[in-house]
Amino acid sequence: MIERADAIEIARSRAIEKGWGFAEPLAVVHRRGWFGRPDRFEIETNAGKRGTKARFVIDATTGKIISEGYIPR
Repeated sequence: MIERADAIEIARSRAIEKGWGFAEPLAVVHRRGWFGRPDRFEIETNAGKRGTKARFVIDATTGKIISEGYIPR
């Protein structure tokens, strides 16, 4: 299982790769998997603020990005 810091770095690297902003503060939630599904990290940038946001869901077992999205403003 990957650590919280690793999940943040995976998300940060993908945001840079895509040319997306990666603004703090970050909201990172670790969700436990149910019924055989893997645990996951949900990461949102610029949390609690208006404006640019990137959102990632990362598999906590493999570090694979399950979903990602970006709102430019």
